[in-house]
Amino acid sequence: MAKLVLTAAPTFKTNVMIPVPGKKPTPVEFTFKGRTKTEFKTFVDTLRDMDDVDAILAIATGWELTEDFGREAVEQLCDAYIGAARAVIETYLNELSAARLGN
Repeated sequence: MAKLVLTAAPTFKTNVMIPVPGKKPTPVEFTFKGRTKTEFKTFVDTLRDMDDVDAILAIATGWELTEDFGREAVEQLCDAYIGAARAVIETYLNELSAARLGN
């Protein structure tokens, strides 16, 4: 029996390797928003107009950190770990792009 369903889940979870200066990257599980091919294209077209925090808030709905996911906490993450925003956004784009390769 096939395990693939035609309606994708509205969210998915995956680890993002957050760069930590002087240490190995630390995995943090994020809950990301699923998007259809059309929604993904629209999102990518608007991504360049967003700052890091707005981009993360547009793609994620939560994380495994003890702090509640929200604007203030995402700002703190981006401020404390300079490479975090890039890691989060690239992981999201890669996950959806990889998913699109199967289509």
